[in-house]
Order: sequence, then C-alpha cells, then structure tokens
Amino acid sequence: MFITAPAYASETPPPQPSGPLAKLQGITSRASELALHAMTMIGIRYQYGGNAPESGLDCSGLVRYVFKQVTGAELPRTSEEISRVGQNVEPSELQPGDLVFYNTLRRGFSHVGIYLGDNRFIHAPSAGGKVRIESMDISYWKSRFNGARRINQPAE
Repeated sequence: MFITAPAYASETPPPQPSGPLAKLQGITSRASELALHAMTMIGIRYQYGGNAPESGLDCSGLVRYVFKQVTGAELPRTSEEISRVGQNVEPSELQPGDLVFYNTLRRGFSHVGIYLGDNRFIHAPSAGGKVRIESMDISYWKSRFNGARRINQPAE
C-alpha cells in the first residue's frame, strides 16, 4: 500500500499564535465549542435531577454534561453550587460558553443556562419542557437575572 502526503504538506503552514494570543484563541475556541455542543442537546426532555441526555436533563445537568464533554471539567451538582465556580462576568461582557443564572424558585441562582451570544441562552427549562434556546431580553428572564460566570479551562 502506497501512502502519499497531502498536497498541502509541502507548503509552509500558517504561523500559529503564541503567548497571550494563543491562550486567548484557545479560550475562544473552547467557548464556541461549549455553545455548539450545548445546541446538540436541543429537544432533550427535562428531568428533575437528570444528568444524561438519554434519561433527560435538568438545568444544572445540562451545564455539567456539556462542560464534561467539551472540557473534561467536573462541575458541582446544583446551579447554586455552580454559581460559586469561575469568575464573575458583567452582562455587557458575556461571551458564548459563559453561564447565566436566574432566580426562578424564589431563591438566587436556582436556574442556570449557557450563553450562546446575541443575548440568547440555552437551558433545560422545567417539568414538561425540553432543552431550548431563549432570549435574555424576555421580561421573565430579565427580571430574574442573577448574574453570570465564566469557567476558564487551562489551555491544552
């Protein structure tokens, strides 16, 4: 069996970023991957305490599952516990892959979703619902917003 090198192998590869730029590119890439992987969960049914797509997901189960699949990170079980991980992010500085938190049960940080960009987030809403994308501009979500966090993973 004869194997040939790809045509581009003889070309000089494009320069790769180094230093702080490489780290930024790695973080940006992982953030986009988090958002994209989360979108593959659209339509998965809500299940209180659920942490696997096969059996259903609750809000923190969705976040934990996506982060584990994409980054290998083991996040705490509840949205309130997850709200203590990572760095605080101002709403004006949200990036895809950031976590957004809401007060939906008359207590802070009782709901979590993954920010996708363009003021939209993906989440597992509640009993009878399915994983879906919603606008943060809807009055229900605006009035219940608790804050946002960024879970930075070390560059690989």
